[in-house]
Amino acid sequence: MATRPRLTGLLRTVGAALALALAGATAGAGAAEAAPEQRPRRLVWTDCPADPSGAPVDPRLRCTTLKVPLDYRAPHGRTIEIAVSRLPTAKPGLRRGILVHNGGGPGIASLHLPSAQEAGYPQDVLDRYDLVSFDPRGVGRSTPVTCGRTAAEVPYELVFPFPAPDGSIAPNVRFARDLARDCLALGGEQIRHLTTANTARDLDRIRAALGEPRISYRAASYGTYLGVVYAELFPERTDRFVLDGNVSPNVTWQDRLATWDHASELRFEDFARWAAERDATLRFGATPAAVRANYLALAAKLDRTPVNHPVAGPVNGNLWRTLYRLDSYHTALFQEIADWWRFLADDGAGPVPYWWLTKGTPGIPDDNDVAALTAVLCGDTPAPRDLGRYQRNVAESRQQNPIVAGMGANVWPCAFWPAPVEPAVRITDRGPANILLLQTERDPATPLVGALDMRAALGKRARMATVDGGNHGAYDRSVPSCAVTAADRFLSTGTLPSQDLSCSPDPATPPSGA
Repeated sequence: MATRPRLTGLLRTVGAALALALAGATAGAGAAEAAPEQRPRRLVWTDCPADPSGAPVDPRLRCTTLKVPLDYRAPHGRTIEIAVSRLPTAKPGLRRGILVHNGGGPGIASLHLPSAQEAGYPQDVLDRYDLVSFDPRGVGRSTPVTCGRTAAEVPYELVFPFPAPDGSIAPNVRFARDLARDCLALGGEQIRHLTTANTARDLDRIRAALGEPRISYRAASYGTYLGVVYAELFPERTDRFVLDGNVSPNVTWQDRLATWDHASELRFEDFARWAAERDATLRFGATPAAVRANYLALAAKLDRTPVNHPVAGPVNGNLWRTLYRLDSYHTALFQEIADWWRFLADDGAGPVPYWWLTKGTPGIPDDNDVAALTAVLCGDTPAPRDLGRYQRNVAESRQQNPIVAGMGANVWPCAFWPAPVEPAVRITDRGPANILLLQTERDPATPLVGALDMRAALGKRARMATVDGGNHGAYDRSVPSCAVTAADRFLSTGTLPSQDLSCSPDPATPPSGA
């Protein structure tokens, strides 16, 4: 019988497959927190643990732990641990400070990001910064939370709330209600305090413990929201911030998630063109319209009759939609979509999803990623309680956005969650002009509409570089563009573009000798 991997196993396939494919106190509305500097204890650095993904770890990467308040309104109360990593620059004479990273999610372990991402930076950036990261509170090795579930009890097609084939959300309501109950019961006091604002406060404790007056920061996806919350709470402690694949900053998580549906439609156009150009071998359709019709027909067929995969087990229509959506994050993964499609259409060998075989990490609950994801989404902002509203929204979105069947409009556990312990931090234009936003036009996970909202909220604090493309993130050396050039220049010299930029990817460089 096939077993389900942890959710991060599936999410990490995007990054891991890309690496292979490309080898070659409560804050009011905008109120900054003038928290006094804490005298940090001396950090004890050790070797880092193995990367759960199996990726090699740079031997220079060092790790430590830092105690922070669970609830910053009670700074002398219960504490939790935050795992921190640092990869020092090889040229301390050129060092400017630290460049902090976050892996997105929320709920994605980020401890090993310096080792994983150093190859993506030019030497000018590596010379100027120690690369720093951390597992956010409640995640990975940072006092992990749990909802007490096994991996099999948090299936992707319910964690991501795809409606039933007939459009009913009754299974999603049951799953969301029961997951909220389990998380609140098993997660205890800690799970209510897994908020983006508290993670930003943790980040400032990390900064102080490292003896740095300011931080530079680069992150994508959810990490952009964490970055602007930090920049709002501690504007005087920011240096150079690069935020890639941006979310709308001053709306609820339910509103953000709902944008996934239309974003997936826009991104499917890229895949459909790619597949149609390869119709002679793929046979998914000779035109983008035919590819779209055949994708929807396959999903409907799998809704009726799942196909058994020797490792993944039964693949139904909603799991197929999940696999498609995650692999749509980068054009380099389109071939993996094609491999799944051919297998599910009984026209090819099944892909071997190595991440399905990845075992959990000792000491970290199997459902840690789902627990942390749920805690942050529900702890940051409230969600509507009217279940009929979700059903109506899903019905409408399924008609308008059939590629992911209205999943983004559906109910999450937040509909059954207590009110947040504090209001969300409102993002404003108050602070230094030191933020560079990067964005692709057809990002399926953090769509352009969110980046435009972020740009408007930050005003004079930011510039934005927008690229004609659909990958989830524009800081990508496999697709060089004005976004990559602007980010490298800003991190190296501190020079922001004089105005917002918009561009196509750079022309492909011919192979040497061509």
